[in-house]
Amino acid sequence: MVAGDHEQPRCPVCETGILQPFREVSGKGYLRCGQCLATVMAPECRLTADEERAVYALHNNETEDVGYRRFLSKLSEPLSTKLTIGAQGLDFGCGPGPALASMMQRAGYEMALYDPFFHPTASALERQYDFVTCTEVVEHLYRPAEVFRQLDSLLKPGGWLGIMTCFQTDDDRFDHWHYRRDPTHVVFYREQTLAWLANHYGWQFEVPRKDVALFHKQG
Repeated sequence: MVAGDHEQPRCPVCETGILQPFREVSGKGYLRCGQCLATVMAPECRLTADEERAVYALHNNETEDVGYRRFLSKLSEPLSTKLTIGAQGLDFGCGPGPALASMMQRAGYEMALYDPFFHPTASALERQYDFVTCTEVVEHLYRPAEVFRQLDSLLKPGGWLGIMTCFQTDDDRFDHWHYRRDPTHVVFYREQTLAWLANHYGWQFEVPRKDVALFHKQG
């Protein structure tokens, strides 16, 4: 490399695209990948680990909260149509109150839990599952490509991955978008971003409801 040159940053989602400046909002920089169209917060704008955990601790997602369970049903209902009773699942990034896992257990599925802050059970990551759920998680990932590879390895052949995250759509609304204003949200996915991931991993991909993606790992 010639002195003075700077290597262009690679996208943390697809690891192939180059990140280019996209927006600066309230002193925070955001970059856009030209390959998968992900939008990424500049690394220097992220919270510290302690600050991030403090924000998560404020989330009041009670397991029995009717409104929260209705919200999670956007994923659980279409995912359940793909599964057989007794299927074994992992709630990846379940948070302090694993409401979705509770809902799936009541519906007849076996559930394991993993969360790096609240349920850091390493043994849960040492086996494969019929399905993995990932609700309001992927927008928090500093190294999403590593996690998507991990999620793929956690799925049995023929397994299902269910992801819920607000899809980024209209760039003109980005500055005032509620999802961007959460300081723990560092990656924003368009539907095209998720389609790129599906193609990369050889998953079948569908969007059964707004902001919900289902991926089917081929058997």
